[in-house]
Amino acid sequence: MKWGGVILCGGKSTRMGIAKETLPFGTETMLARIMRLLGEACEPLVVVASQGQMLPALPAEVIITRDRQPNRGPLGGISAGLAALPSDVTAAYVTACDVPLLEPALVKHLFGLLTDHAAVLPVCSGFLHPLAAVYRTSLIDLIDHLLEAGPFGPSALFDRIATRRVDERELRSVDPALGTLQNLNHPRDYLAALASAGFTAPPEIAARLTPADTNPDTHTDDSN
Repeated sequence: MKWGGVILCGGKSTRMGIAKETLPFGTETMLARIMRLLGEACEPLVVVASQGQMLPALPAEVIITRDRQPNRGPLGGISAGLAALPSDVTAAYVTACDVPLLEPALVKHLFGLLTDHAAVLPVCSGFLHPLAAVYRTSLIDLIDHLLEAGPFGPSALFDRIATRRVDERELRSVDPALGTLQNLNHPRDYLAALASAGFTAPPEIAARLTPADTNPDTHTDDSN
């Protein structure tokens, strides 16, 4: 079995206010860091962007593909990413571009759980993590069927396939802080992740983050 990786970058970063994939994280961009960490667990890597989206410079070996239809959500990105992988790749780990604390050992662990399942899905407190999951590439046709039939979320896929669900206790046995599941939606999330890794935001980036977004005591969540 050959494993690949898919990184979804097509989101609008509405709550962050800055394209997440371009945010600095230490000496790297967020996207570069995630590619490096995920590359320790699997290759080749596919980056999925929206039509017309500008991306940071990427290594030549990284496969770049685009959402085939706009506004189709995570399933659309998953389909595009799986379809772009070479034909000898039988399964792929799918992640978003905003999880800089990703733990390669957990990705390898999830691949090891695939066995005769179609997907491996982390579940914490009843919440599904479809963008921290392993999918067989043979699921492309079913995913495309769901996309054609209507506006389905990833849960509709898992209801139709043999899915190995991984609970929080097992996840923490490999990734105690569950950094692999911590996506960064708001500026305060970004600053906290930087601090946990021993970094700070460059002044020019920090200046673009508003106090309401960075102060947990004054922040009011939104629905974006």
